[in-house]
Amino acid sequence: MDSEVTLLAQSAGATLVTLMATDAWQRVRDGITQLWRRTQPERAETVAAELAACREDVLAAAAAHDQETLDELRLQWQGSVRRLLVARPAAVEELRALLDQLDPGGSAARQITQHATASGQARVYQAGRDQHIAER
Repeated sequence: MDSEVTLLAQSAGATLVTLMATDAWQRVRDGITQLWRRTQPERAETVAAELAACREDVLAAAAAHDQETLDELRLQWQGSVRRLLVARPAAVEELRALLDQLDPGGSAARQITQHATASGQARVYQAGRDQHIAER
């Protein structure tokens, strides 16, 4: 479950930071705050304040085209979410449902994991999306 939690936390961090700069901001704030309120009520108000501060940072970084800051903010939320999920494993499904609700198409963040093994003269072709192969 550890790798599952890590992947979910990565997706959540990316989704949260991406959606903070959109019209979905209110839903993001409300959904994440409610998740903390149900799982760690003593931290809910702190998380709400962190979300508001983070949004200001996201907007400033986006305006300045500061990708490094955006990446740091994603990692910050990834860590917060991962710690929540480790402390409260029952929140995994609730977080999944929330992310699906906030970003139904998965446009903000989509993790793709692929594994392949080839031996001898075998070839492996993998793609996370479109793939065009023109062998001659």
